[in-house]
Amino acid sequence: MTNVKPIRTLFCVAVLQNFFDLPFEEIGKVWTGFASFMSNVSKLPGVTVLGTLDDDETMVGTSPAGFPFTCYLLADCPDRETVKAACNLFRTIEVGEHRLWRYMRIEARMGRALEIPNL
Repeated sequence: MTNVKPIRTLFCVAVLQNFFDLPFEEIGKVWTGFASFMSNVSKLPGVTVLGTLDDDETMVGTSPAGFPFTCYLLADCPDRETVKAACNLFRTIEVGEHRLWRYMRIEARMGRALEIPNL
């Protein structure tokens, strides 16, 4: 029997201009959708959420096309299919008449946990 290590995954989330264009009273719907994303990721089989980081206090406004992102979720995932399922939530979670991906974008970076050798 082999010991399969989880895939360490950094989910990188960017807030898009469409979010900032919303009237103030409609912003809560997006946060509800994002909370649903976070909850659903943690419920995916074999996923362990290790932590989150929100950059909203030092980065105001839309995220650029690449780094830096607005917030991050670090998780151990059992396989690539689970990572894809987590990202796909942006396509399926409804926010009013749209999907979450209208207001936010997600990218996933996959690797392994960095293990410092004993020297």
